[in-house]
Amino acid sequence: MSDVTFQRTVPILRIFSVDKAREFYLDFLGFKWDWEHRFGDNFPLYAQVSRAGLVLHLSEHHGDACPGSAAILYMTGLDAYHREVTAKDYRYYKPGIEDAPWGARTMTVKDPFGNRLVFAEPTEG
Repeated sequence: MSDVTFQRTVPILRIFSVDKAREFYLDFLGFKWDWEHRFGDNFPLYAQVSRAGLVLHLSEHHGDACPGSAAILYMTGLDAYHREVTAKDYRYYKPGIEDAPWGARTMTVKDPFGNRLVFAEPTEG
């Protein structure tokens, strides 16, 4: 028997514009910008955003992540979150809710850098 436990997962998503990342993750998805780091004035950004226990890292660093990554983000309250984000009338994305064949209802959005975020609420049964 192993004594190993995992505490949480923090996806790293590649970004190319801090302004576009702020517009998408803060203004549209309602995340909070927790912190950011740069090694110097003319260096890439590494930052953390979070919301309701979900943490994502955003990086401009070339080797940190591949553009076009995907993450499934399990949650509760999908309908309320969908209403919140669609009420913002974000010009670049109008997400819907779908029934996934793997036992969840999902709302999929793609950030301005091609990363796909699948907000998933498991269905009963």
